[in-house]
Amino acid sequence: MQRLALAVLGIMAITAGCSSDPLADTSWQQEFAIDECDLQATGRSEFFILEPGYQIVLEGGNERVAITVLDETRTIDGVVTRVIEEREWKNNDLIEISRNFFAVCESTGDTFYFGEDVDDYAAGEIVGHGGAWLAGEGDAKAGLIMPGDPAVGMRYYQEIAPGVALDRAEVVSVNETLTTPAGTFTDALKTEESSGLKNERDFKTYARGIGLIQDEALLLVEYGFVSG
Repeated sequence: MQRLALAVLGIMAITAGCSSDPLADTSWQQEFAIDECDLQATGRSEFFILEPGYQIVLEGGNERVAITVLDETRTIDGVVTRVIEEREWKNNDLIEISRNFFAVCESTGDTFYFGEDVDDYAAGEIVGHGGAWLAGEGDAKAGLIMPGDPAVGMRYYQEIAPGVALDRAEVVSVNETLTTPAGTFTDALKTEESSGLKNERDFKTYARGIGLIQDEALLLVEYGFVSG
């Protein structure tokens, strides 16, 4: 009987530690007191820029990504957000266009992610919309894309759309030095990103006053304001 009782307790412990709900892991922040923020569709923090016309371009191998802050807003879950367009090419073929929706907290500099529309392409035609989500639809709600004052050890959800998108980030360094085709950057922020839905991990690096400068093998090649 004692062995049986111990076996049952062991099974209960394993079950408790293997919840099917990734959001049950409270070591990742998922509540951000967004209601207390004065959210703005235009602005910037040290590592994230929401100013129309700003663009960064990254390249690596046969891939190219252009991320552009558009002169457009969209109201998501009652919040006026800024639209950032991301275009991705592989072997010079367009493979994805996404429109991402962000707002920055004026008092803290925290930048929140309210969802994305996604068009997947093949041979010049739209073939899907994988990963699209919007805060306020179903159980989806805004996540934190970039803290205003990041510190090593911070762990937070960037996307909170159960069953669709549960990307999250952990700050691993705030004093990185990285050389890219666009220059050498110091005191940079490095994050390790993962998913609550898939066994995926990658690293990203952000430069102060510029934003994303590295995404795995992709490195910054151009940045600045563009017209049109």
